[in-house]
Amino acid sequence: MYMSLLIAIFVRKMTNEEYILLHRQDDVRALAFRAVEEGVDIKWCLQQIEGWQKACEKLPQWAEVDGLWYPPALSMEQCSSEHTAEYKKSVVSRLLPDVSERLCFTDLTGGYGIDFSYMASLFAESCYVERNAELCRVAEHNFKVLSLAGAKVVCADSTEYLRSATANYSVLYLDPARRDDVGRKTVAIGDCTPNIGAILDVLLCASRYVVIKLSPMLDISAALVVLKCVREIHVVSVKGECKELLFVLDRLYEGKPVYYAVNLGLSDQVFTCTHEEKNSALLQVASEHVASASATCIYEPHASILKAGLQDVLCERYAVEKLHPMSNLFVSSSPVQDFPGRGFEIVASCGFGKKELRAMLAGVTKANITARNFPTSVAELRKKLRLAEGGDVYLFATTVADGSHRLIRCIKHG
Repeated sequence: MYMSLLIAIFVRKMTNEEYILLHRQDDVRALAFRAVEEGVDIKWCLQQIEGWQKACEKLPQWAEVDGLWYPPALSMEQCSSEHTAEYKKSVVSRLLPDVSERLCFTDLTGGYGIDFSYMASLFAESCYVERNAELCRVAEHNFKVLSLAGAKVVCADSTEYLRSATANYSVLYLDPARRDDVGRKTVAIGDCTPNIGAILDVLLCASRYVVIKLSPMLDISAALVVLKCVREIHVVSVKGECKELLFVLDRLYEGKPVYYAVNLGLSDQVFTCTHEEKNSALLQVASEHVASASATCIYEPHASILKAGLQDVLCERYAVEKLHPMSNLFVSSSPVQDFPGRGFEIVASCGFGKKELRAMLAGVTKANITARNFPTSVAELRKKLRLAEGGDVYLFATTVADGSHRLIRCIKHG
C-alpha cells in the first residue's frame, strides 16, 4: 500500500489524504518545519495527524475508522473519552429502558461529538447543536462516515436554539464550556457557557430528562444549590483519575439524589448509594494498632468514592475500619470481595525511626508509595527512603488512630 502510494507521488501532486496517511506516525512538530509538498494544505494535514495520534489513546475505536476528521487540539483535549461516552450511553439507556420512549435526543453543546454519537445511537431522531461552524462541519462529515442515521447538525447558540425550539425531547444533554473569555478554566456552574442555572426552567420544560456534564473539580453540594430535580449524581473516573461529574435531572422526581461512584478501565466498578445511606453512615475507626495481627488487609477507595463523599459508607457495607478519621485508608482482618478500590495484603508496618525503617525495608530498592493524611509528600518520602519508583512493594505512609505516623508495607491482592 505504501509503495503504491509513493509511486503515485512521483507522477502527480500529493493529496491531503495521501500526506496524512504517509506521515500520521511522524512527529507533528518535526513535520511543521519540513518543506511543504505542493498542493497539500499543511495546516489541515497537521491537525489531522495530531488528532489521529491523540485519538489512538483517547478514542481507539474512532482511530480505526478511515475517513474521520479531527478538530483543533483544544477540542480534542476537551472531548470525552470512549470510556466515559459509553458510560453516558448506558445511563441514558437505563433511564429509558423502553425503546419506544427513545424518540428525540438533543445535545445542546455538541463539541467534537463523541458523547453525541454514542447517545444518539439509541434514538430514532437526534440533533447536534454547536455554535462553532468549523466543529459543525467536522461533525456533519463524521456522522455520515459513522452511518449515524437520523442525526441532524444545527449551527446555533444553544440557548437561542432551545428558546426557539418547539419539540418535546426525550433527553437533553449539555456539557457547558468551562473556559472564560480569555481561555482560563472555570469550574462554577455560573461561570460556564451556557449558564445552566439561568436556563434550568427552560430545560426542564423542554425535556423530562436533562443530563449535565460538569467539572470534576466542582463541589457537589454547591451544584445541588443551583440545580433542582436531581435524580442521580454520577462521579466518573477512568483508571483511578476523576474525569467528570454527571447530574441527571428528572422534572418528575421529588426525592433525594442517588449517588454513583464509577471507576472505568480494565474492570469497571460502580458503587451506588442513596442520599439517606450516605447521611446516616457511621464512621468506624480501627481500635487496634495497624501492626496488630488482626489487621491483615488494607484498602484504598477509588477517586470517585472520595469525590462523592461516600467513604464512611464503606465501613458498614464491607465491614472495614478506617485507620484514622481523615486517612481514607481502611483495614480488615480478612480479604474483602468487590471493594471499590485497590486492595493489599499487609506484610509489615513501622514508625519512622531510622532503625525500624531500615529493618522493614531491608533489601527493598524500589516501591510504589502513597501518602494519605501524612505531612510529607511522596517525592520527599522517596528521597528520604532512597527508593526508586515501581516494583512489587507498596508502601502507605499515613496517620493512625492514636495520631502516630506509620509506614505500612504491602503486596497487592492477586
